[in-house]
Amino acid sequence: MKDKFFKYIHELQDTITSKLEAADGNAKFQEDIWKRPEGGGGRTRVIENGNVFEKGGVNISGVHGKLPESMQTYFGVEDADFFACGLSLVLHPKNPMVPTVHANWRYFEMYDQKSNIVDQWFGGGQDLTPYYLFDEDAKHFHRVCKMACNRHNPEFYSIYKARCDEYFYNAHRNEARGLGGLFFDYCKASESMTMQNWYDFVTEVGDSFLEAYVPIVEKRKDLSYTKEQRTWQEIRRGRYVEFNLVHDKGTLFGLKTNGRIESILMSLPPHVQWVYDHHPEKGSEEERLIEVLKNPIDWV
Repeated sequence: MKDKFFKYIHELQDTITSKLEAADGNAKFQEDIWKRPEGGGGRTRVIENGNVFEKGGVNISGVHGKLPESMQTYFGVEDADFFACGLSLVLHPKNPMVPTVHANWRYFEMYDQKSNIVDQWFGGGQDLTPYYLFDEDAKHFHRVCKMACNRHNPEFYSIYKARCDEYFYNAHRNEARGLGGLFFDYCKASESMTMQNWYDFVTEVGDSFLEAYVPIVEKRKDLSYTKEQRTWQEIRRGRYVEFNLVHDKGTLFGLKTNGRIESILMSLPPHVQWVYDHHPEKGSEEERLIEVLKNPIDWV
């Protein structure tokens, strides 16, 4: 399974970066091949200072070796080895009318001392973080997510949408990071779902990403915006940074397994503000966004 999924994320990275370059119309992804001393490595692709994307990364990795003690404690195992691979992307558009987006699809195996697989699972999802709320964009993104889920189980969307709202939440701010999408983790074999079934589901979601996001980019990338709207975007980006550095499990896993720091932190936007005790103007579009972030709604 690991070889099959590793091949898939290589191909998906090529597909996504090619489509995003076309949407940007100017900047190209720069590629960086890296190796992890303990085992494995990855292929980082970063786009910067484009017509559309101020900064973004579409990264794949496949790492293996001895599970660090901190992670052994977390998983309740002793002296275990692991393999983990996945694709992770974050895109920060220049225009505040275009939302930031994040997606990740991953696979994990754990082994005993005889190299037997003792545990394995899939995880991942995709979520949207706008700066200005266009209801039709939120509905489109969630509709595509729901369609991908429904091809495998009609209950998946409601379950994983709720988990996304719960996970991508800045508890210290009492607000969600964005408008959510899907979040699933520890997807293991069961009576109803084999690992092949989970592979089919996760790759379905991965294949749906471009359909969910690129039409929004095309619709909003040429809209005009003010200096004040750009400032609001940078303030909201600060909330994005807070989540990634305080709460995000992927970031913490990368740091605890001696991951490549440049790849782990590529999710951070280049221009951010933290304004003391900032509150949007009453009745403004900025306040409308905050109200939705405090009270997640069903978009489809």
